[in-house]
Amino acid sequence: MPSDFTIRRFRPSDMDRILEIERAIFPRDAYDRNLFAEYFHTCGDLFLVLVRCGNICGYMLTCIRPRPEIVSIAVLPGERRKGAAFLLLKSTIRRLRRREVDRLNLMVRVQNRKALKFYVKYGFVKIRVVRQYYDDGTDGLLMSKNL
Repeated sequence: MPSDFTIRRFRPSDMDRILEIERAIFPRDAYDRNLFAEYFHTCGDLFLVLVRCGNICGYMLTCIRPRPEIVSIAVLPGERRKGAAFLLLKSTIRRLRRREVDRLNLMVRVQNRKALKFYVKYGFVKIRVVRQYYDDGTDGLLMSKNL
């Protein structure tokens, strides 16, 4: 486990950096400031940031209402394959278990092979394809993990 990464809760002062990461990772589908602000108010303690050497290099946003779901996870390319996304997922799962949440869902693009491989590696199972889930008409894959 990389010791040079830390995870902490999102702070409003992190917003500009989160938006930079969001635009870099999801240029076509980037969430905007208002949506992140809304998620912060409704899912705040499950909005986590990944910090390395004092710089935010990723985030994970999870909400438990209406159902426990990973909303978004992003790690900058230069920090990938170092266990960063796993640390975010592990921290989120620990927080969910403390709340006695027993299942976590997510939606991922069917074509996103790297993300699919990551989620399967950490115990998520494919539930069903949701046709035209995304705004551009591509299909999503609902996945779930028992906690």
